[in-house]
Amino acid sequence: MSNQPYIRIPGVENGHRLESRILEERIQKAVESGCRYLEIEAYGQHGLGGRLWRAGEDPVYVKITGSVGQRVGSMGFPNTRIEVFGPGSDDVGWLNGGAEITIHGNAANGIGNAMAQGKIYVAGNTGARGMTMTKRNPRFEPPELWVLGSVGDYFAEFMAGGIAVVCGYEPQNPENVLGYRPCVGMVGGRIYFRGPHKGYSRADARLMPLSDEDWSWLSGNLKTYLRAINRLELLDQLEDREQWQSLIARGPQEKYAKPARSMAAFRREIWDEELGRGGLIGDLTDLDRGPISIITTGHLRRYVPVWENRKYAAPCEASCPTGMPVHERWRLIRAGRIDEAVDLALSYTPFPASVCGYLCPNLCMQGCTRGTINMAPVDVSQLGKASIKARLPELPPLSGKRVAVIGGGPAGISVAWQLRRKGHETVIYDTRGALGGKISALIPSSRIPGDVIDAEVERIREAIPHVHLQQKLDRGDVEQLKADNDFVVVAVGANKPRVIPIPGKERMIPALDFLLQSKSGRIQVGRRVVIVGAGNVGCDAATEAFRLGAEEVTLVDIQEPLSFGKERKAAEEAGASFRWPCFSKAVTEEGLELTSGEVIPADTVIISVGDMPDLDFLPETVAVERGFVKVDESYQTTDPQVFAIGDAVKLGLLTDAIGAGRKAAQAISDILEGKRPRGDARKMIDYNRIRLEYFDPRMLKFDGIEQCASQCSSCGACRDCGICVTMCPQTAISRQEKDNPFGFEMVVDPDRCIGCGFCAGSCPCGIWDLVENDPLE
Repeated sequence: MSNQPYIRIPGVENGHRLESRILEERIQKAVESGCRYLEIEAYGQHGLGGRLWRAGEDPVYVKITGSVGQRVGSMGFPNTRIEVFGPGSDDVGWLNGGAEITIHGNAANGIGNAMAQGKIYVAGNTGARGMTMTKRNPRFEPPELWVLGSVGDYFAEFMAGGIAVVCGYEPQNPENVLGYRPCVGMVGGRIYFRGPHKGYSRADARLMPLSDEDWSWLSGNLKTYLRAINRLELLDQLEDREQWQSLIARGPQEKYAKPARSMAAFRREIWDEELGRGGLIGDLTDLDRGPISIITTGHLRRYVPVWENRKYAAPCEASCPTGMPVHERWRLIRAGRIDEAVDLALSYTPFPASVCGYLCPNLCMQGCTRGTINMAPVDVSQLGKASIKARLPELPPLSGKRVAVIGGGPAGISVAWQLRRKGHETVIYDTRGALGGKISALIPSSRIPGDVIDAEVERIREAIPHVHLQQKLDRGDVEQLKADNDFVVVAVGANKPRVIPIPGKERMIPALDFLLQSKSGRIQVGRRVVIVGAGNVGCDAATEAFRLGAEEVTLVDIQEPLSFGKERKAAEEAGASFRWPCFSKAVTEEGLELTSGEVIPADTVIISVGDMPDLDFLPETVAVERGFVKVDESYQTTDPQVFAIGDAVKLGLLTDAIGAGRKAAQAISDILEGKRPRGDARKMIDYNRIRLEYFDPRMLKFDGIEQCASQCSSCGACRDCGICVTMCPQTAISRQEKDNPFGFEMVVDPDRCIGCGFCAGSCPCGIWDLVENDPLE
């Protein structure tokens, strides 16, 4: 640490003690500015050394001298090491999340309270209620507390995980190193101690002999502890294995194997024995102190829990224009059915790897419930990339119904793909020589590997015939397609560039033309490029311009650019600069002239202010509104035999076009089968119903699709985690095998249920609802 930036922060300024808040702000500011070695002169301030998250993964050393206040190292981070050169006050290491804290002296009450990670080393004794309510995440090492002397009363109360070591050297009470009533409510963890004691909660803990594995761990870490508190000379004295004992928590079967004590017996044997008859107010009342005669169950409950499995759509599914049930794919992976999870994507999109893995801004991840508590969403792009291995499903026999699709881009392929999956014959008519539209022809290779696109297009060609027209359609051609097919779907996209009516406009290259030529290598851009329009297409053009040799690329816009996501990031990383507001006046030999009189030098000027569909071929029966095809909610045009989807209807994302194709295919299939077109009427589940507090959503990064699957809370779809069964205080909920699509059902026994709502309040999936009971029903 000696080579790290150093700062000394006093707790007194101009003769006055700084408030804890002010000192905390100065510590945080020092860390944010890069200091990683801090010396703090404390004057009773609280919370020192905790929450130094701004350092990221860099190690931080905090040396504290003087008199510390409460909660030293509270909510500490794994990168933090704190050393207090003196005694510690109350709640050292409160809610510690990974910091290593050394106290060179005694520590007061509540040490290690509710800590989940990290280590606390104490060179003396501790006060009451140390190591209480600790816990352990099995993905990380357990929290540790090491005490050289003895601990105070109520030690390890409600301890749920971690390891405590009490060395018993020069204890504050030589006859009892564990204090009064230790281990009450202990449900997990382990205590190693050395020296005499006067009992512990035998209902909650039991003595265990030290195994060779226990001693190996204890003796191996003892030296590290003694070195931390500068007492290595005690190693020989403390390494006598015969002097050490161990306490562990009793399991549920041990605790509840014997008959439970009745309330009357508890009152008689415990309550009255401790406090006297009548308890705390026995001298003030003679009221009947018997148990309440009735706890409302059955039809007398005020509220009733209802298991609403899969009633609502998950936020990821509702956010995805294709309706991809992302949470269902993660469920299949958790069940070990990875191939099914990969193949399921083809039910919703013919481009699961290209779009979900590379090109989509991942709206499902933006809607992920984890984002509501500032946690990283589950990384669906990993599952998308794995979908390159998706296998073409067995296609049903043809129904005899035929649909012509005009346009071989994402929208056209999507509707043709979905209709063929439903058994209807589809043929794609397109002027390009290859399927894929913008995905194949325009997306820069820097954003997606070419072999991914090739593999998915080849899978599509196996299922859908493609007619390469090599000429533009006219109205007569469309009328002929109507006569030859049951339906016609227009999916021609938007390929007619908008042009600003300024002098020299003929010098500008439309962005789509530029991207098409850059893919084939048939264009040169020179040293300086200006792009008018800083949207996502403009960003793609900027990235390609750099690839083609440009040294300066400037994107100008009349407003703050609307670009976002991977396209914007790629352009910025390549070196593109953005300017706004800028208003174009003319394009000259020198470059782009602005209305301000400034000329931005350019060898090439590209225009990217949007595109419009070319709809001259449409019959008069199809209405056009503001340059786009007019459709209803099922994508049916004013001509009942013609549907339209994608950018021909409204400019949008690739996933919007693919989703529109799926919905239009469903509507067409319903009509062909004599049904009314239908959609997914499910609403998105309310975020407030989901309780991630009981799910441990603290993953900071995802290594592989299995780890991603483990972190999905399965919003709206029961994950079968059993939390509701565990939380129910009346054991009113049971899991029962059922002959339904889920294979099981969570059933509530009305004779046990009291309508407390613990099930709904703890469900990470949000599938429990608490409804007001109507006793008259």
